[in-house]
Amino acid sequence: MRHLKAFHIFHVAAKSSSYSQAADHMNITHGAVSKQIKILEEYLSVQLFCKKGRNVILTDKGKLLTQYTDIAFTALNDGVSLLKTNLNHLEVSCEPTLTMRWLMPRLSDYYQNSGVDVRLSTAGGKISLDHSGISMAIRRDDFVIDSNYVVHKLVEEWVGPVFSPEYWHKIQSNLDDLVFLHSETRLHAWSLWSKEANKSISDSKNTQTFGHFYFCLQAAVDGLGAAIGSFPLVADDIENGRLVAPFGFSLSGHNYCIIRQSKEMDTNELSFLSWLQMQMSKCQPSFL
Repeated sequence: MRHLKAFHIFHVAAKSSSYSQAADHMNITHGAVSKQIKILEEYLSVQLFCKKGRNVILTDKGKLLTQYTDIAFTALNDGVSLLKTNLNHLEVSCEPTLTMRWLMPRLSDYYQNSGVDVRLSTAGGKISLDHSGISMAIRRDDFVIDSNYVVHKLVEEWVGPVFSPEYWHKIQSNLDDLVFLHSETRLHAWSLWSKEANKSISDSKNTQTFGHFYFCLQAAVDGLGAAIGSFPLVADDIENGRLVAPFGFSLSGHNYCIIRQSKEMDTNELSFLSWLQMQMSKCQPSFL
């Protein structure tokens, strides 16, 4: 079929009524979306979209075409899902820091016990599971989750300042010299913890900011300062003595959860969900 790529981009853009959102969803540029829509309009000799403010809306011809692309891409997605049920693997999206600091060290045990090959892709925040090939996503629920998805709570998040043992020994008698480690993905972690825990530690002096939470936690392990650690992300570091938490932990108000499509789970999905719930139930401060 000619211009299948253009039909797919049209289908995604029609769902969002935004070229920009379609571009973000498909990891391409706004210009690439616009170009493919133009190619499709020239091929069909009809106008599919018209502008309305910053968004685009479907023309009558566009609405008609959407009825058929819905059928086509839904059928294709169902066919792919059916084929994958015969394969003993699972496609899972997981937040990068959770993947590297907690999930990866445990996956080999899961594979040995279940025989299910969990194939991870890393991403954070909102996710679209439609036509992605991803069965489920592991996320911290700090964003609005699409009401069309099913959410399974895994564990409540606990947060608190973490130090390497050597750094805490050096700094504990003079906290005015404390270096506060921040990440751009959790810029307000210190102030939120201070408020929730009713602690008066101020981060108005020495600070260092990292682009990602993973680097921030690693900097704490390396003794560069103190970071706000999150369970389960620092569970192994605390248990193995790489980090200490002299001020304890408090609930952040967020949970780690599984997000999936609202369909009956297959055997692999149910097995992985049950295993995750069991493993994460052990990763709370009271269990260590």
